[in-house]
Amino acid sequence: MSFQTILSNFALILFVLMIGTGIIWFLDVFHLSKKRRQAADLALAAWDARQEKLRAEGIQPDENGREALKEKLLKQPIWIEYSGSFFPVIAVVFFLRSFMYEPFKIPSSSMLPTLEIGDLILVNKYTYGIRLPIINKKAISINDPQRGDMVVFKYPRDPSLDYIKRVIGVGGDKVVYRNKQLTVNGEIAQYQPMPDYLDTERLSYSRQFLEKIGPMEHRILNDDNAPSYVPNPDPFLHRSMCSYNTDGFACTVPQGYYFMMGDNRDNSLDSRYWGFVPDDYIVGKAFFVWMNLGNVKRIGSVN
Repeated sequence: MSFQTILSNFALILFVLMIGTGIIWFLDVFHLSKKRRQAADLALAAWDARQEKLRAEGIQPDENGREALKEKLLKQPIWIEYSGSFFPVIAVVFFLRSFMYEPFKIPSSSMLPTLEIGDLILVNKYTYGIRLPIINKKAISINDPQRGDMVVFKYPRDPSLDYIKRVIGVGGDKVVYRNKQLTVNGEIAQYQPMPDYLDTERLSYSRQFLEKIGPMEHRILNDDNAPSYVPNPDPFLHRSMCSYNTDGFACTVPQGYYFMMGDNRDNSLDSRYWGFVPDDYIVGKAFFVWMNLGNVKRIGSVN
């Protein structure tokens, strides 16, 4: 089972654990603890009566056992003690992960040079609105993804998987990518050459550019040996809104959908191949690398 699959099920696992430990915690606070108290009061009353009887018979009773008996009778069973300890921790983690920030691990090189394999990133879950946990249904809308945002979303081919790409087009946009040059709504991207990028995983160099179109500015990679055309795109929903030829493609993004592309343009399986991402599949906006075990210098904000 992959790391991302585990993360995909982690929300459900947390939810089940929270509900289970929460039920036990509430049951203990409002019922079981009272029963233990009642049983302890009866047992201590019987203890006191026996002690009083011994005194009446002229026998000096042992007074040291009462507190030990009380502690034993009031002590929570192990299963209740552990549930009570875990419940608030699990509840806080579930709340933070569901409504605030969620961690993800970058599994591929499709977002090079911005994100590297092994980057552990944080995703802002509330930037685009409040979504119900588990089902990922938007309950409160706040903002919409903007061109240039790096977004985590459910993979349209398999919603149990999470992908991360950059938003290139929003609903109504016309996205054209021909001969490895991007145009959005008729505005042609400007490309500033940068030093070649060394991919340490593949031990190969790629051409690196600073791509700028409108307010959108970020680094991309191009492979001179890769073709400009898109081989074998899927018959995805709204496929008729795209046209493909040997130079590239052109797509008009349907309303309520987004067109995603990886920064590693010639090594990214993205909307060019499997189509548009519906708003319901959006998870959140990536904004910070909090750890990379292979390179701690990676820690910091991302664009």
